Amino acid sequence: MQFHCSKCGKYYPINGLEYRCECGGLFNLEKDQGEAVPQLVSLGEVVTPLLQHKFHNMALHLKLDYMMPTGSYKDRGAFALINKLKELGVTEVVEDSSGNAGAAIAGYCAAAGIKCNIYLPDSTSMGKIKQATAYKANVVKVPGSREDTAKAIKKAAETTYYASHVYNPLFFEGTKSMAYELYEQIGIPDYIVIPTGNGTMLLGAYIGFKELGKLPKIIAVQSENCDPIYRKLKNLPSHQYTETAAEGIAIQEPMRVDEIIAAVKESGGDMITVTDHDVKVAQAMLGEMGIYVEVTSGAALAGALNYFKNSYSSGLKIVVPLTGSGLKK
Repeated sequence: MQFHCSKCGKYYPINGLEYRCECGGLFNLEKDQGEAVPQLVSLGEVVTPLLQHKFHNMALHLKLDYMMPTGSYKDRGAFALINKLKELGVTEVVEDSSGNAGAAIAGYCAAAGIKCNIYLPDSTSMGKIKQATAYKANVVKVPGSREDTAKAIKKAAETTYYASHVYNPLFFEGTKSMAYELYEQIGIPDYIVIPTGNGTMLLGAYIGFKELGKLPKIIAVQSENCDPIYRKLKNLPSHQYTETAAEGIAIQEPMRVDEIIAAVKESGGDMITVTDHDVKVAQAMLGEMGIYVEVTSGAALAGALNYFKNSYSSGLKIVVPLTGSGLKK
C-alpha cells in the first residue's frame, strides 16, 4: 500500500511527511488486491441503520451516519487513517479542522495513543472545539484568517505527519465503507444524495461503489451561498461567497474539485444547490420525526426534496446520508 501522484504518477510511502507530490499533484491510494487497513483500535463502530421514510410522497432511505462513535460519518475516514498510522508507528499528527473531521481524528488518536495537534483560527468558538479537547487533543489557535491557519499547518507538516481528511487518501479508504454497508442493506441504490464541501463522503462513496462494480447516480448538494463545485460543473461564473447555515460544506476552494466533478459525471449524476431556508426546513422535518441532526445534514434532505420534486417515481431507491449529530452544537 502506497501513495501515488494523480498528476505525474510518482510514488510516495504512506508514513512519509509528504502530503502532496512535489509537482503539486494530489495523492491517490494504490494497494494490492485484497489489501485492507488494519483494525488495531476501535471506538465501537457500528453498521449505521438505514431508515425508510416518506417525505411529500417520496420514499427516501435515510442512512443514519450521525450514529457513529464521535457523532459523524467522519469516523469512517478517521478509523482507516489512524489505524494505518498506528500500524506504521506514527506517534504524532497535525490536522486543521474545527468541525467533525477534527473531532474524529482527535478521538481515534486518543484511542490509538497518538498525539494529536488540531490547528484552528483563534476566532474559533469554544463550542466547536470542545469535543476535540475532551479527547485531550492539543489545540493550536492561530492568529488571523483561515488562510493563516493553512500556512501554519503546512509549516507544522514539515516535521509532523499531516493527518488530513482532504489530502490523505486513506481517509477515503474509510469513507468508502458506507457503500459496502448500503450494498448489504439494499443493494446498489439508484441515487445517493450527498452534501458536498471537500467531497470526503462523495469520493469515498464513489470509490466503494466502483469496487462493488456499479455506481448509483450521485447527486451532490452545495449551499447556494458557497457553491464553487456546482459553478465549475455548470460552467457558471464564480461569485462572492457568503456565510451559510450549512457550514460543514462551506468550502470555498475544495482541493479535489476535479475529482468530485469527474465522479458525479461518471455516475450519470448531477449537482444541485439549496438555500439556507431549505436546509433549516429539512432539518426541522427530521426533528419532527425524532431525528436530531446538525444543520449541514439538512442539506442532503433538502437537496433530495428539491431534486426529485418533479421527477420522483415509486420504486426508486434513493439514499440520503445524515452526516452529523445535532448534539454537536
